[in-house]
Amino acid sequence: MPPSSEPQSEKELVTRARNLAGLRLGELGAQVGVEVPDEAVRAKGIAGQILEKALGATAGSRPEPDFVGLGIELKTIPLDAAGKPKESTFVCSISLSAMADTEWEQSTVLKKLSKVLFVPVEAASNTPLRERRVGRAYLWTPTDEEKKLLRADWERLAEMIAAGDVEQITGHLGEVLQVRPKAPHGKSRRRAPDEEGAVQWTMPRGFYLRPAFTGAVLARLRASDCKPNT
Repeated sequence: MPPSSEPQSEKELVTRARNLAGLRLGELGAQVGVEVPDEAVRAKGIAGQILEKALGATAGSRPEPDFVGLGIELKTIPLDAAGKPKESTFVCSISLSAMADTEWEQSTVLKKLSKVLFVPVEAASNTPLRERRVGRAYLWTPTDEEKKLLRADWERLAEMIAAGDVEQITGHLGEVLQVRPKAPHGKSRRRAPDEEGAVQWTMPRGFYLRPAFTGAVLARLRASDCKPNT
């Protein structure tokens, strides 16, 4: 199976994704030309790369949803042996210098999270990376309450960044959305305003969804999926 073209409808995308359920990362990677390393520590993001190719994502590194024509973002969710998310889910990098001039309605976070295809992937540490299986995919549109929580966290964090308080932001802030460093090593730096409005150099950062939030979303979607049609 070579890398796919972008699906033309939500139904086609969900069907493609659900047809991958049960496949192992090793075999799926071989089908789309992505080698899966033996050690998980050397393969950060490899599941996402494989699924992007298999499903026909087109955005690349642009600040757009992965399936540009459909406005749908792809998020792989590593699950532990109990079926719960193992880690926070990366949403997007933060343009620190632009936050003061950005409103929630124009934010990359809202653009990325307006509609998301969640694809669970096994991540039990005792299972070799190549043998980890893809789970059942779910298409998520935030409820009004979920949108309210996301917006409240984004506005609080954006206000702190715009005020020059970026160094005061820790991963403890935010009920469902948090800010964390996003860099391959601690020496990376980006420009950001300080408290006086001057430029300071700080680590790149990104917005992430908390695992408790994505876990609750997946639980709701699974429950809804199990309800009989009436």
